[in-house]
Amino acid sequence: MTSGRQVESARLRRALLIAGPTASGKSAVAVELARRFDATIVNADSMQVYRDLRVLTARPTPQEEKRAPHALFGVVDGAVNYSVGLWLTEAIGIAEQVFDEGRPVIFVGGSGLYFRALTDGLVETPAVPEAVRAAVREKSETRSTAALHEILKGFDPATAARLQPNDRQRVLRALEIFEASGASLAALQGVRVKPFFGSDEWAGLFLAPERAELDLAINARFDAMLRKGALEEIEALAGRRLAPALPVMRALGVPQLLAHLDGRMSLEDAAARAKLETRRYAKRQFTWARHQMKAFRWSKPVEAVEMGSLAIDGLVAGSPEL
Repeated sequence: MTSGRQVESARLRRALLIAGPTASGKSAVAVELARRFDATIVNADSMQVYRDLRVLTARPTPQEEKRAPHALFGVVDGAVNYSVGLWLTEAIGIAEQVFDEGRPVIFVGGSGLYFRALTDGLVETPAVPEAVRAAVREKSETRSTAALHEILKGFDPATAARLQPNDRQRVLRALEIFEASGASLAALQGVRVKPFFGSDEWAGLFLAPERAELDLAINARFDAMLRKGALEEIEALAGRRLAPALPVMRALGVPQLLAHLDGRMSLEDAAARAKLETRRYAKRQFTWARHQMKAFRWSKPVEAVEMGSLAIDGLVAGSPEL
């Protein structure tokens, strides 16, 4: 059932972007709003795209997916080095189709870069041929991340200065781009693709629970994940013997549960460490939102459905309420 406020125009480009820290209740809010406005929910979380990790990434349940149309959840194999650029291309294609049907789109997730790509545009970097990527990854296997960071300093000191010496994925990406193009990532980042949405075509909502409440929710959710089969999920992932640098291998909880399966950590210690890392990640999500998502309206989770409804109504009328 949809509400009487369903979008009536056949070609309105209107979207609600729901962001927030992990375990803040974004999925439930998105489903309720999608039902009210006959909207499609599009995933904007860099880990929920992977089909290998339904439980550990807290993807929407099959019951939630039946209540409203969902897109880009669990569609990418863990062996794929998925990127914000690939996501943006697919997300835009889905959004255009939904807009052609006269319906709004609700983007929901915790990846700030995905939202920024939609609203601010994406820095255009050259495509890296698979052969080049494979060669760089093969050479890097016997080198530490710190050593790779030192190599990057010689090719691209400006990018190296911006990256953490332990951020293996981004360091490798910068090396791949240099190998493929002969140019530094820093030199290439002056070109930005026009954003998909104009400022009057979207509204943003950031769910902001109290920190103590969120910490409790994070801890409880990880315990629930273990009961629902997260460890078995990681056993299956480990059996694939994927490259450690792949994004799916660095998802929250994966390194700790792999350490347990390898006998390097008790399950109790692994769970405690994973909860700590998740709480730290949530803190970084708050910090990112304060500095990088200034057009988003902050909301307590209990008020989010009503605020989101006002936002979509405002967008349809041509004057966002947020």
